Amino acid sequence: MPRNPKKKRGAKKSKGNKTETGTSNSGHPPAKVWQPGVDGLDENEQLQFDPSVYDCLHAFNLGWPCLSFDFIRDELGLVRNEFPHTLFCVAGTQAANASDNSVVLARLLNITGTKRKLIPTNDEDVESDSSSSDEDDDETGSVANLKGPVLQGRLVPHQGGINRVRAMQQQSHIIATWGDNGYVQVWDMGVHLQALSTADPSVNNGLNSVHRQAPLHIFTGHKDEGFALDWSAVVPGRLVSGDCKCAIHLWEPTADGKWSVESKPFLGHKSSVEDLQWSPTEQGVFASCSVDTTIGIWDVRRRDGMVLSVKAHDSDVNVISWNRLASCMLASGSDDGTFRIWDLRSFKEDSFVAHFKYHKQPITSIEWSSHEASTIGVTSADNQLTIWDLSLERDAEEEAEFQTHIKQKVEAPEDLPPQLLFVHQGQNDMKELHWHAQIPGLLMSTAADGFNVLKPTNMENLHSS
Repeated sequence: MPRNPKKKRGAKKSKGNKTETGTSNSGHPPAKVWQPGVDGLDENEQLQFDPSVYDCLHAFNLGWPCLSFDFIRDELGLVRNEFPHTLFCVAGTQAANASDNSVVLARLLNITGTKRKLIPTNDEDVESDSSSSDEDDDETGSVANLKGPVLQGRLVPHQGGINRVRAMQQQSHIIATWGDNGYVQVWDMGVHLQALSTADPSVNNGLNSVHRQAPLHIFTGHKDEGFALDWSAVVPGRLVSGDCKCAIHLWEPTADGKWSVESKPFLGHKSSVEDLQWSPTEQGVFASCSVDTTIGIWDVRRRDGMVLSVKAHDSDVNVISWNRLASCMLASGSDDGTFRIWDLRSFKEDSFVAHFKYHKQPITSIEWSSHEASTIGVTSADNQLTIWDLSLERDAEEEAEFQTHIKQKVEAPEDLPPQLLFVHQGQNDMKELHWHAQIPGLLMSTAADGFNVLKPTNMENLHSS
């Protein structure tokens, strides 16, 4: 991103930038490349975002900040590439008063964007890029009269703030919440999702629709609040929840539509359990990470502790992600701003296959792409969302060939990792990101000031290659 001095006129924020930036080949000296997380801004400077680096970028909020959200699988198509898009999600609020909190079911319609060619070769090609129009139909019916994205929501009151929320993959209407009151609850949101699915697309009901209901199950056996929560992708209804008192509880579905939660927890960590991830292939295996700097591998058939424990970082391990497309790969993010990639076939201390120290503040979320085994997204308390493609290596010949097809001269800072594909900014206090499992390249992030839905232009290139 060029560093453009400009007098401040208001609280205008940067929204994102490519990790590569360029200037025209007009004979002028190249502009200084501003590196996010490295360079500071002078008092009279601000960052300007370049909308051309996004195929899609929209922002919305749900009234209160949300620490956590999850996409809800729908029946609109397994692989959807054409704009406009429709998506469903669930989020949990962090309201000022405990009694004001809600589980929020939301439908976003008419998410517009642009589908571009891989390498524009001239002005005609640039102009021929296909932008979604108001005349298009989205996946749920005609949206011809819609002038922009529409947010429709239904609120279910929740006592206390919601630390984490997760939707079951096999039955997307089943939702689990981890409350700051120390309770883990499971909800059936089928009625609300059905109502949203059939709602008039032209009606923006915002967040005025409140519906009280009781959860299917409440577990009060945790001795403290927690954040770790994950549904099994192999065994429908199987759930694990971990708390700040080192305990992990296993939930098993019962025949009557309830859950049996084992009172005896899995114990082994010496400090707070921060995240949990089920194996995408093994029905009884899950991973955990902790403030004690370790990652643990567990087998539900063994009650005597972890199968394996590895010191993974030099500080708290905040988050982990198990690669669903390459099940031997696990990613971890730490309080010191680093994240690492592990090969579970040779999992031991200092055996990580990649280590990245780019972010300057704690890693708050990490997740492998749903469609590209080598791509991963990361959010950090430094207010950056980064996308990485671990298969990339810098290739001078390829860069030179690419530059012959475009008018701008592309120059990337030498000290940026070649695997860094994209940097998105503009949100304050980023907490969590997720890739959409049915819309390749599209992801969403939550922060203290709301949500962003985005699809970087170079993700279009990646999925078209």
